[in-house]
Amino acid sequence: MRKDVLLVLSLFAISVACRDDADSPTAPDTSPSLATTTAAPVYIQVSVGVGHSCAVASDGRLFCWGRNGDGELGDGTTTDRLIPVPVGGALRFRQVSAGFFSTCAVTTTYRAYCWGDNTYAQLGDGTTSPRLRPAAVAGGRQFRRVETFLQHTCAVTYPGDKAFCWGNNTVGELGIGNNTGPQNGRFGAFSAKPVAVLSSLTFRHVTVGDSHSCGATNDNRVFCWGYNRWGQVGDGSGGWIKVKPVRVAGTQQYRQVDAGQYHTCAVTTANRAFCWGKNSFGALGNGTRSSSRAPKAVSGGLSLDRISAGEDLTCAESTGNRVYCWGLNSVGDGTFNNRLTPVPVAGGLLFTQASAGVDGCAISGGRVYCWGFGDQGYLGNGSTENSPSPVPVSDPAGTS
Repeated sequence: MRKDVLLVLSLFAISVACRDDADSPTAPDTSPSLATTTAAPVYIQVSVGVGHSCAVASDGRLFCWGRNGDGELGDGTTTDRLIPVPVGGALRFRQVSAGFFSTCAVTTTYRAYCWGDNTYAQLGDGTTSPRLRPAAVAGGRQFRRVETFLQHTCAVTYPGDKAFCWGNNTVGELGIGNNTGPQNGRFGAFSAKPVAVLSSLTFRHVTVGDSHSCGATNDNRVFCWGYNRWGQVGDGSGGWIKVKPVRVAGTQQYRQVDAGQYHTCAVTTANRAFCWGKNSFGALGNGTRSSSRAPKAVSGGLSLDRISAGEDLTCAESTGNRVYCWGLNSVGDGTFNNRLTPVPVAGGLLFTQASAGVDGCAISGGRVYCWGFGDQGYLGNGSTENSPSPVPVSDPAGTS
């Protein structure tokens, strides 16, 4: 075990900012530039997208790996990377979100940057031009956390806890009360700059799926908006489009929510998980393949701390620091079988944070471990081989 692991374990014990849904203030950015920092990263947050992943180190450095055809790794190229590469130069980051063909992150000074594909203006820099390196989100607002997926992005302001979104709005995923503007283009309605979600609510965090959005409020309720074909908005209704936030059905109190591609999952204040939306491959974790328009309890009665919904895959961290996954293929249990209920990730490691996309990744002892399909370097271990069990992500070149 590396010497600096003890440092990160201490950080986890004292700071909730080490979680994927980091909500606590972070100290000002005083860390050295990447040019003078050669220590192997000790990771505190990982985010898995659809083909690439990114992780934040304890000193604020950011690294990404995997598919890079649209510049989603942010290293100035479109070259796939089998091991992590540094992103952002001298910028220091507190949180990252890897999407489909793009990535967004928040710096330690609460500024949002995005890069990669920008077809739907999901980078929020006021254009629809792709970016191979981090570009500042327009408007100059400070954000505590940002989330992106395929065609749109949402974030919560710091301070103020208000939700803003940008990108595609064809099915109301920006939550501004319509699906017709403020701009229109080749692919439909969109906004190239952040616009306020139509709500007086204050949010702990927001999250986005393929074409819907959700947020957990400061008083432990969940609201969603956008596309609802499979019930991923969770209000129990049959309407396909929700252009402003609607409360998720039921009386459960939720402290954390995460939107997958076409499903959504949340953890209650009593540490129980509920999911809703598309369930063709078991992503809802209730033992069936039946989709649901309202929350359904995840089977097994596990005590869970946090949940991550991906593309037909869901993973969750237990209060005992174990990771369980269910759904399509990449559940990490040593097989590539679909699972309709939670199964423990193989290897017996204790994890502090997990993320699900197409594959799964989690942090143990300051290192990132990933499992699933290795195409284009998805696992970050220098190989394109598949692995049904966790394998450690390689240290970036030039670090030791």
